[in-house]
Amino acid sequence: MTLQFTKGQGTGNDFILILDEVGQLSLSETEVARMCDRHFGIGADGLIIVRPTEGSEVASLLNEEPEARWFMDYRNGDGSLAEMCGNGVRVFARFLLQNGLAELTVGSTLPIATRAGIKDVTATVNGFAVDLGAFRINEDEVLVKAAGLRVARPGLNVNVGNPHVVVALADQEELSGLILVRQPELDPAPADGANVEFVVLDEPLIKDGVAGLTMRVHERGVGETQSCGTGIAAAALAIRHWAGGEQNYWKVRVPGGEVAVRMFPTEDGEHVAISGPAELSFTGSWTTES
Repeated sequence: MTLQFTKGQGTGNDFILILDEVGQLSLSETEVARMCDRHFGIGADGLIIVRPTEGSEVASLLNEEPEARWFMDYRNGDGSLAEMCGNGVRVFARFLLQNGLAELTVGSTLPIATRAGIKDVTATVNGFAVDLGAFRINEDEVLVKAAGLRVARPGLNVNVGNPHVVVALADQEELSGLILVRQPELDPAPADGANVEFVVLDEPLIKDGVAGLTMRVHERGVGETQSCGTGIAAAALAIRHWAGGEQNYWKVRVPGGEVAVRMFPTEDGEHVAISGPAELSFTGSWTTES
């Protein structure tokens, strides 16, 4: 079978996107991993199947938001299923708009169905903003060991639709000394794994009302990536939590660029949103092994 695909990226976090208008495409974990392989495949941090929400595993979300016509079926680079991806949502929105599958006018919202619920997208000057929704912080102690760190460091569990553990480091030297080709060890280890973010605070932390961080991330099922949208939100939430919870505007630098984070109140509790660029790079075809 030959598939048509599009390659896209958001701050260097890159994805393969495949349109499945009838919702019947089935790809094994092995096939997804083969496509995402950077040496023998197309190469990507993850794969997104663009499916109709109706008839999908998240069809019930249409009861909540009837306009969420498209489901972002996200797979990690190793082929495993994932709840969603913050950078991926922005790239997904770009794909829908450029292929005439959705419209997004100034002041309007584009709802997207994910395994982590509905994610609302709005247009910004340099790309898109995504309301990631409510978040959860678990203060149960977790220790993180990583190659390049002399001793284990405490981390904070932050769930932003998918699980994260955030670790604060002392300075840029510690951050650059990490060897993230190896998966960090978490104690206790989460049953479903977690993305691990290592962050260093700007000095001063706040400038012109915006707090700043620098971050590197190891994504479960992928490895180190240039960026992680939900991880960026988790990093800002963790530092805000440790600092007392009053700073709502953040900018987070990652190897692939910079993403803004905002926390804001809603009727169903506090939400977190990220905003940044999303681009489609090229199209091509791929022949599956079966």
